[in-house]
Parts: sequence; C-alpha cells; structure tokens
Amino acid sequence: MSAVRYRLLAAAVSVPLLVGALGACGYGSEAKQDTATRIAPKGPKTDGLDKVRIGFFGNTTHATPLVGLQKGLFQKELGGTKVEGTPFNAGPAEIEALNSNAIDIGWIGPSPAINGYVKSHGTSLKIISGSASGGVSLVVNPKKIKSLDDLKGKKIATPQLGNTQDVALLNFLAGKGYKVDATTGKGDVTVQRTDNKVTPTAFEQGSIDGAWVPEPTASKLVAAGGKTILDEKKLWKDGKFVITNMIVSQKFLKEHPKAVEAVLRASVKTNAFIRSHPEEAKKALNDELAAPDVAGKALPGNVIDPAFKNIDVTDDPLAATLQEEADHAVKAGLLKKPDLKGIYDLTLLNKVLKSEGKPPVDDAGLGS
Repeated sequence: MSAVRYRLLAAAVSVPLLVGALGACGYGSEAKQDTATRIAPKGPKTDGLDKVRIGFFGNTTHATPLVGLQKGLFQKELGGTKVEGTPFNAGPAEIEALNSNAIDIGWIGPSPAINGYVKSHGTSLKIISGSASGGVSLVVNPKKIKSLDDLKGKKIATPQLGNTQDVALLNFLAGKGYKVDATTGKGDVTVQRTDNKVTPTAFEQGSIDGAWVPEPTASKLVAAGGKTILDEKKLWKDGKFVITNMIVSQKFLKEHPKAVEAVLRASVKTNAFIRSHPEEAKKALNDELAAPDVAGKALPGNVIDPAFKNIDVTDDPLAATLQEEADHAVKAGLLKKPDLKGIYDLTLLNKVLKSEGKPPVDDAGLGS
C-alpha cells in the first residue's frame, strides 16, 4: 500500500519547449482518490496547515519523495499537517497543477522547471533544492548499433519533444555532426518521441533501434536485450548533472515558509537515509512504486537493482548544469534564450543544511 493518500492527476500530452509555444497550454487532469495512509499526522500543525500537497513521478529518478513518503519522513517533519502526494506522468502537467494551486511543492525535471519559470515570466515557481543526478543512458539494439559512430539512419527514442532527455540527445547528435530537425525529429538520425511506458515494447518489437531515456526505462531496455553504449554522466563535469529538482509555488513559499522548511528537512534526511541504507531505501522505493496509484507494479530485481544504482541523490541542485541544459535547448532551437535569474531560492535549504552540519550549496548566480 502507498505511504500516503494520493490524488492521481492523469495528464494529457504536454506542450513542448518550442519557440513561439512557450505561452501555450493544453493540459487535462482527472482526480482519483485513494484512502491509503500509512503514517497518520501527529502533533501540532505546521504553519497552521491541514495539509501540504506534493507532486512527483513514479520512477526511480524521484527516489527522494518516494522513499521519504514510504518511510514516513515527510509526515514526521510536518507533524500534525498531513502530507498528500500526487503522482504525475508528465512535467508540464505538474507545472500546471502548481500554477492552479492543486499542489504546493513538486519534484520535477529541469526542462519543465525552466519552461514553467519562463512562461510565467519568473512569477510561478522557485527551485529550492536538488534531488537527483544522473540515471540517463543511451541503450541500443546491439544487433543494429555497434557504437556511437553507428547512429546514422537509425531511430532513437526520447520520452517527449522538448523534454530533458530529448534536449540532451539533440545536443549530442549535433556535437557528432548529425543534422536533425528538432521539431520533427527527422534527419540523419530519426529522433522518435515515445512515452517511457511504451518504449520497452517498441524496442522489443523493433520499431526503434535505441533510446535515450532515464531510469528505470534504461534498465528495462537492458533487461530486454539492449546494450548501454553511453551513460550521460560521461558528458558532464565530474559526472554530475541535474535530472530532478524540487520546486515550490512562489505564493506558497511566501505564505508558508515553515512548511517548506519542514519538507526540505525531510528531503535532506531522506537523501541521507538513501545514501546510508541503500538496500533498505531500494526496497522502500520499490514498495512505493508498487502502489496502485503510483506505478502499480514493483520492478523486478534485474531492473530495480541497476536503476537504483545509477541514480545519485543530491541536495545540491547543480545549478550550473541547469543553465547548461537550457543553453542546449536554445542551441537545438527548442527554446528562446531564457533569463533564468531568480529561478533559485536556496535560503531555506542552506538553513536546513547548516542545521544538519552540512556545507551550503550554490545557485550559480541564478538566485533571487
């Protein structure tokens, strides 16, 4: 059973980071209630709130919220204020939920965070913490692709037009000299946008030759006979790049800083738990994924083991890599050059880190 009561918002296909489409909308949502509650609220309410609503994805790159919910760490820090979780299938749907006051805090990838900030002209959200680094690979059919120099004429899947992995693949292909139209995905290499839930089947059926995808999809492809020919960590300094951020509604941050601080404390403590108790954390992650309102099914050992190992949880938002990822999107023609000044507010995170005896983290000049 799930660690918390979930409201499942089923999202329509998201609007990509396209030039001229940054102001577009088009998200659909439908709520589904689940009464499962593992740890009850106890003690005084934080900031006088009845509940704090958090959003996340049901995959291993969101280990922090999933493990924290399963182990009751968020509920413990919030005391008598109930933590209510909402799983999402797409980043833009989570941004829309944040903007419409359906959630207060969320875990999300860098591209939708950038998109949400830019579309609102810097008024909708703040990135307040890191969460995960890494966990993205290029996995291919070894019978069709032998090396990174053998991609011409092949079909490579990414999760979504303009999403974080899509931008990364387009940037990589450009660096290798391949010509690809960013919008259509057609060119020397065909970039085929495919939902992560569909990618393993498409791979097994041979309709794609490989995929640039996050965990656990990458490990699912390996389990199906694929071969990892590139771990994206190898493309980044020190092997670190942001894959999951923690964001908050600016309105909620202003009105309820104590609640935000409580959630940040739980996040920092969860990441410490994951690092110090990896096997227990992996089990908690898989238990939470098995909840019917999250992923609905636990991952088999040959998937969860490598998927969990490939993720590095981090409190540091790795802000410099966010700017670099935005630059890649601009270069690909998927985004107008954004002004990201003010996208971060790490004040409360650094307060929590100091209380835990940890060093502060840096916003790379993109703070308020």
